[in-house]
Amino acid sequence: MEDWLATHLRPFVDSVIYSVIGCVILLAAFWLIERILPFSMKKEIEEDQNTSLGIILGAIIIGLSLIISAAIQG
Repeated sequence: MEDWLATHLRPFVDSVIYSVIGCVILLAAFWLIERILPFSMKKEIEEDQNTSLGIILGAIIIGLSLIISAAIQG
């Protein structure tokens, strides 16, 4: 029974831990981007309907996600 837990439960727990760490890093990077920009992202996207900013931010988030995923996988 202990062998089964070691081979099946450990990878699951590791995946959950790494997922949480990756999400925290992604949120911290997004928060940093929001603070660095000289304008309000919320105003630009919601009120001014700036589609290009939304596309750029989406690309940045996807890029950061891929980098974090590659770093976690080793």
